[in-house]
Amino acid sequence: MITIPYLTALTTYFSYGLLFAFGQFRDFFRKIFDWWRVNNLQGYAPICLGLEDFYTRRLYLRIQDCFGRPIASAPDAWFDVVERYSNDYNKTLKRTKNKSRCLNLGSYNYLGFAASDEYCTPRVIKSLKRFSPSTCSARVDGGTTTLHTELEESVANFVRKPSAIVLGMGYVTNSAILPVLIGKGGLIISDSLNHNSIVNGARGSGATVRVFQHNTPLHLEKVLREQIAEGQPRTHRPWKKIIVIVEGIYSMEGELCKLPEIVAICKKYKAYVYLDEAHSIGAVGKSGRGVCELLGVDTADVDIMMGTFTKSFGSCGGYIAGSKELIQYLKYSCPAHLYATSISPPAAQQIISAIKVILGEDGTSRGAEKLAQIRENSNFFRSELQKMGFEVLGDNDSPVMPIMLYNPAKIPAFSRGCLMQKVAVVTVAFPATPLLLARARICISAAHTKEDLVKALEVISEVGDLVGIKYFPAEPAKLEQQKMIKMD
Repeated sequence: MITIPYLTALTTYFSYGLLFAFGQFRDFFRKIFDWWRVNNLQGYAPICLGLEDFYTRRLYLRIQDCFGRPIASAPDAWFDVVERYSNDYNKTLKRTKNKSRCLNLGSYNYLGFAASDEYCTPRVIKSLKRFSPSTCSARVDGGTTTLHTELEESVANFVRKPSAIVLGMGYVTNSAILPVLIGKGGLIISDSLNHNSIVNGARGSGATVRVFQHNTPLHLEKVLREQIAEGQPRTHRPWKKIIVIVEGIYSMEGELCKLPEIVAICKKYKAYVYLDEAHSIGAVGKSGRGVCELLGVDTADVDIMMGTFTKSFGSCGGYIAGSKELIQYLKYSCPAHLYATSISPPAAQQIISAIKVILGEDGTSRGAEKLAQIRENSNFFRSELQKMGFEVLGDNDSPVMPIMLYNPAKIPAFSRGCLMQKVAVVTVAFPATPLLLARARICISAAHTKEDLVKALEVISEVGDLVGIKYFPAEPAKLEQQKMIKMD
């Protein structure tokens, strides 16, 4: 739970209020000066009403150069960022032919598989020549190759579940699977900070949705007790089924799920556990098998395991792993399996090869070295940021570390300041986060060297001083070190 300082909350509200007031002021004058323009809608209602896109026009467009930056290389530890310019106050951005070589602190390249790999890349190229870039078909038609079958077996073995199904997109894995798993008469209890794909999947299912306080097992138990006692709305009949949905690592907080406590509560109340391991599978645990391995939870106690291949495996798509009966049911009824084009064969080969490297089946110890490196890099970077006085969210071992910015003016200031010094960071604000809780989200990779991380820390510290986001006092030793760096 983030406790925002009173003065910071006050200044942040004031800043948003000022932006809102000026936005309304400009909209008022735009209506006056534009009244004479011919309306080409001819009876149609505006597709975007004024208030519906107010945030986009008057707030987002001011700083849109901080988002959606195009890149011109693989998202490795360093990548090429295409420079852009605007002639209309950021309403539109035009690309140039210039590129900046920047340190990448924004991509989900946790194990470094996003770049060319000595084991994976040759096999991906070979699969491309053999199968082509796309199957051009759904899985139930002509879209199941030998690679898809091998991939599902590899995933099931990797996460230690009897069976698995793979889909072409991670977001859709949640949003399309949940409506198949549960419907009207069922109950979904979701963590308050679950990903948007889970939120949309839960809404589309038709089930009753209840929320528990983020990562708070005691409140989960309270909600479970109340809902079981009350039953379905109006009829008060028993729920057909109850599913509790949590994430392994929360993507905007970097926190590890309190899985052992949550599993124990779900067992007590006979509720199913749905675990989203998008950011944890491959990134944490002794052999990269996610939070279950890290926290000592038997995968047999997690009923539905979901994950994506976009973070640790350098590919695309997602999976659901569970019992053979569950996976067979999903293959017969999930629209993303029945109607969507299957995952690209080269992408499937990339995942298979990455899993083999992680498990050491490539004949080397590179997988173990990558896992040790991501853990060491993450803990070092988090520790150093905290020593400097930044407010950093998340837990040890998590490669996701948000730095709190709060004030809207500090979002572009921090992002642009880092980019000017060749460090590319991702800033996140409303609606992806609550209005007051804007942040910069740092993603660490095993591909980062110690020198990379030290450079990033120096730049972030300097920009942090300029922007004023060191909300805690720095440690004396760290202050002395920073003085020495400035003197050099």
